[in-house]
Amino acid sequence: MNQQINREDADFEARARANQARLAADIKPHYDYIVCGSGTSGSVVAARLAEDPHTTVLLLEAGGDDNSPLIQDPNLWPATLGTEFDWAFRCVPNAHLNGRAIDYSMGKVLGGGASINVSTWSRGHRADWDHYAAVSGNPTWGYESVLGLYKSRIEAYHDMRAEQYRGLRGKVSVQSAVDPSAFAHRFLAAAQATGLRRFPDPNGAMMESDGGCAFVDETVVGATRRSIFRSYVRPMMDRPNLTVLTGALVERIGFDGGRASRVEFECGGQRFCVKTNAEIVLSLGAINTPKLLMLSGVGDGDDLAQLDIPVIQHLPGVGRGLHDHVSFGCVWQNGAERPPAIPRSQVASFWKSRSDLDSPNFYSYAIQSPIITPQNARDLEVSADCWSMVVGMRPTSRGRVWLATTRPTDAPIVDANYLGDPQDMTDLLAGLEMARAIGNASALKDFRGAEVAPGDISPARAAQFFRNGLTTFWHQSGTARMGTDEDAVVDGSLAVRGVSGLRIADSSVMPRVTTGNTMAPCVVIGELASEFIAQARR
Repeated sequence: MNQQINREDADFEARARANQARLAADIKPHYDYIVCGSGTSGSVVAARLAEDPHTTVLLLEAGGDDNSPLIQDPNLWPATLGTEFDWAFRCVPNAHLNGRAIDYSMGKVLGGGASINVSTWSRGHRADWDHYAAVSGNPTWGYESVLGLYKSRIEAYHDMRAEQYRGLRGKVSVQSAVDPSAFAHRFLAAAQATGLRRFPDPNGAMMESDGGCAFVDETVVGATRRSIFRSYVRPMMDRPNLTVLTGALVERIGFDGGRASRVEFECGGQRFCVKTNAEIVLSLGAINTPKLLMLSGVGDGDDLAQLDIPVIQHLPGVGRGLHDHVSFGCVWQNGAERPPAIPRSQVASFWKSRSDLDSPNFYSYAIQSPIITPQNARDLEVSADCWSMVVGMRPTSRGRVWLATTRPTDAPIVDANYLGDPQDMTDLLAGLEMARAIGNASALKDFRGAEVAPGDISPARAAQFFRNGLTTFWHQSGTARMGTDEDAVVDGSLAVRGVSGLRIADSSVMPRVTTGNTMAPCVVIGELASEFIAQARR
């Protein structure tokens, strides 16, 4: 049976490769839909649109193929950072971080971030989705609606007993951590000892509560990463109506009378101008989507005028509202026993630092490695023989993305503005207490040596620990957010305000970053974008 499956897989790969080579050699002057970016949301949109055999779809990806061991092995994800698979943005130096400049990795490959991330599947909290519905004026974004989407179209969950919350026959294979280690079990016991409730999985009732702990869910099949591109697009690449073009850098969107009508891109040393019969969808992520909008004349009119870019539509919110989960590590020396030597956590915990919040603003994972910045490592004795709690927090601060030049090949200017709002330091100090309480709980005594970072330090030194130690979880969001106010960039159907024929489907539309990792919510964004497009077509 396995030999037959392998033979069928090989036959399909050969057929798909030959089909895509033919399609790439004959780029048409127009397609019904052009999707810019093959990341999580873009892959979903392209695949759903191409399900209609009478609809032609062009999917443009600036990066290359995902057929690399660095991508297919989820344990090798750290080795992709800073490589050809990474846009490797760098933020401007931040005075709140003692002048440090944060590195902002984003996937530059088929599958985007889902090809270089940790493969964690976190669906977002009830309050997140209800907030989206409220600010967009569209109830389709509400939790009950999104829960139905996860169950009916998205998830193929490994446990048939989980039908109340989980989908069983969707596109995305989701499994709980396989063969949890003794450390994982003890970590959950430690979290419970601090008052966190243990749940059977992190994406059911736990995402309706004030916090909790559970084994992680992940998009790994066997020992192989299953990106959203692999789940949605790869099975359709033998179809004649879906063209997937790699090495295609989108340079501008062209407009005719306020309607997005064409995409200009460079590929293989050639420049193309391809028209759309219906719509263009931007799925380039929270850095490149606002960059392309501004290059195309959609953004703050005053900013565009400074670069002599003709204004198509004045939208001052383009590029503003940037945020993601800030991250830091709490580090302990290894004890008599050790966690698994892999860079993926098998457990997750979520909690609030303030009772007035509508959902947890902190979460943590645990891995065998000292997660610490060089600046903090200089002040602390840290060896490789350590394990870490990697802690994420949803911030109040907001940053910005804007153009450095009008050259499409130049990176934009990115100001993450970590700690720009004083509330974030207050929350970090409170969240740190919980993280240390979990790590120092008696349940972990056999795994724990001395606490290396931050240690039992004063509030003033803790603040310095954060200024020297905050990094990113790479969940960049909010730079083209949905809403009904004047700073909103898209409406509740993800259509760009003030123009026609143009939608955005990626994390840039999020009014606030969801609770936990953002891959699963970006699948929802892609699914809903494809539904909104279908409604417009009808």
